[in-house]
This record gives sequence, C-alpha cells and structure tokens, in this order.
Amino acid sequence: MKALGPIPAGYSAIDGELAIGGRLASALADEAGDTPLFVYSRDLIAQRIADLRAVMPERLNIHYAMKANPYGPLLEFIADLVDGLDIASIGEFEMAREAGYLPREISFAGPGKRDEELQAAIRAGVTLNLESEGEAERALDTAKMLGVTPRLAIRVNPTFELRGSGMKMGGGAKPFGLDADRVPALARKLVDAGVNWRGFHIYSGSQALDAEAIIESQGHVLDLAAQLGAEAGVEVPHLNMGGGFGIPYFDKDTPLDIAAVGAALKDRFDNLPDILSETEFAIELGRYLVGEAGVYLTRIVDRKVSHGTTYLVTDGGLHHQLAASGNFGTVVRRNYPVAIATRFDAPPEEEVNVVGCLCTPLDRLADQAHLPRAEVGDLVAVFCAGAYGASASPSAFLGQGPACEMLV
Repeated sequence: MKALGPIPAGYSAIDGELAIGGRLASALADEAGDTPLFVYSRDLIAQRIADLRAVMPERLNIHYAMKANPYGPLLEFIADLVDGLDIASIGEFEMAREAGYLPREISFAGPGKRDEELQAAIRAGVTLNLESEGEAERALDTAKMLGVTPRLAIRVNPTFELRGSGMKMGGGAKPFGLDADRVPALARKLVDAGVNWRGFHIYSGSQALDAEAIIESQGHVLDLAAQLGAEAGVEVPHLNMGGGFGIPYFDKDTPLDIAAVGAALKDRFDNLPDILSETEFAIELGRYLVGEAGVYLTRIVDRKVSHGTTYLVTDGGLHHQLAASGNFGTVVRRNYPVAIATRFDAPPEEEVNVVGCLCTPLDRLADQAHLPRAEVGDLVAVFCAGAYGASASPSAFLGQGPACEMLV
C-alpha cells in the first residue's frame, strides 16, 4: 500500500458521508447536475485568512495570488477578506475587474508582458512589477503615449532562494525579475522619470512547509530591499515580500507553523532600518489561502480487476487534477489526500488504484490506496483541490471539457 496525504482540518461526516460547508457531497453533486465537480468552502477560506491575520503583524497586508484559483464567485468572496490582488495576465485583469477589484488594489507581475497588456494596465492604474530594463522602457514609452503617470515597481531576482520550496523563484539565472545588482540603476531612472514609484517585489520560492526557511527568506528579503533602496537613493514605499507558504499534500507533510513565522516577522518589523520605517508591506499567497478549502468530487463509473489489481475508474482525472495525478512538477508521484466521499467514515477494507477516464496511463488519482470498499456510483473526493486545479489542468484534453465549480 501507498499512504494517502492528510485530509485537511475542517471536514466532517454527516450520516457517514463527507460534508463540505455543512452539505453532503452527494447533494452538491445533484445540485451541480453533473460530476466531476470542484467545491470550494467559504468557511474554510475565511477561517484560513482570519487565522493568518491573528498571528501576522498588523501592518502586513495580505494579497491573493489569483493564479491559484480565478473562479469568479471565489474572487468576489475573497475580495472583502484580503488587501490586494496579484495577477499575471490581462485575462486575469479582466476577471478581477468583473469581480469588483479596483485597479489600485491590483499588481501585475510576470515576464513577457505584451504591449497591449502594458497599455491596459497603465491606463487603468494597475501597479506593474517590471521584470527587465526592456519592459521598463516599453512601460515608460507607453505611459508617455497615453499621457498618464504609471504605477511602477521592480521585481527583483534575488541571489538567494527559499530553502525547501517546491518551485525556486530566486537564486541564479531566472526569467523572473531583474538581477539584484542591476536594480538600483533602474530604480533611480524610474524615480527620475517621475513615475508613481511603488518599490520592490521580491519572490524567492513557493510551497514551503518549513517555518525556519520562510523566516530566513523573509529576513533576506527585508535586508535586500533596504540595501537596494539605499544604493539607489530612493524610498521604498511598498514591498511585496512574496509568499511561499505551503500546504500539506502528502503523507508525513506537516502544516506550516504560521505562528512562528508571524512572531519572527513582528520582531523584524519592530527593528526596521530607517529606509523601511514608512514602507507598506505585503505578502502574496495563493494556495495557502484556498488550496485546502477545495475538494474535487468525481463519480466511480466502473470497478474492474486486472491481474489481481482493483481499479476504481472515475469520470474525472488529470484533465481537471493535473497536480494530483503527479504531472504538475512532481518528480516522484505520491498520493494526495483521497477518500470515498459517500463512505467517508467507513473503515478501509481494500487496496485499490483510483484512475480517471482518459486514455493514458498518466491518468491516476491514487495508487495502491487503502480505502473503504466502493462501488459504481460512489463519489471519490480528492482534497487540496482549491488551488491549481480547474484552471491549471488541460480540460480540453481528449475533448473532455471543464469540470463544474461551486462555492458553498
């Protein structure tokens, strides 16, 4: 058998069945009219943000990294709970505007911004996190053409990285941001050009569960921002410190100690250098805010045995859950938290493989999992599905199409 990942806190059984937001999984599937289905819990999202605010410094703003989950009703709901929104395309900008976000609440990062994206962002008053000198030149030219003062920050490619992070966003050659040693000259140029100078964006990694590693990285971020501001001779009005907060996906993963991170950051904020004394600080978090609040429900359509191995074949798969299938940056596939939703409190009885409906051996949702006996018609729940699920998976593969989504 292969262990399953830990089911996040906040889920319970009603009459033996998984409940999400106080509602039975089967009732949610009936309401949606079809499976597969992503369900996102309002209560779990709100509780996560409240818990985070309780331990972080009061002057620290919390931004939502929209790429984690851009579902419209979720965006509208979270708008009242966070202080800003981080986007990475003009498409996300349009979705943000539809959800009611104001341009001044939005920052736009990402390499390869097209001219039309720069134009739309500058015209609207979005903060652009510049990724290169070339992008800075295009932004200045665009602002001059439009006759507006642009809101500009510099994304920094730091020399350090976040230890233990799932994706390294700093340290060495990267397509993201400007190498730290070249930042002061560009910052001085932007300020001299009369832009609305918005400081720095420094992101060193993502999906870390080690509090000490995050504390270390945040310390490096603060030191680097102070150094760059001093070398450029400019103020640092705003510092986006990045994120990196991870969630447990796999067996033996343990939750991040956010209280330790918050305490260390409070201590740093109490001892800031003069150049950062008036700085507005923010962290940007995506999966940490919404990942554990999402469940993917998929129905078993066949139960079969091949060479002694039992397969539960579902109507879902990697076209909606690329990460859970092990094909989204994972080197060695491990099982996400998975359960039989309609037999949630039943004891495990058998070892099975849970697979999807696609014609590829890559379409796996759980390998050698110890689960209650399930039959055709039962619902399988894949947890930690609130981030990088519906929008980060190839829903058009084999003509399957997107899954339903619900916020409850």
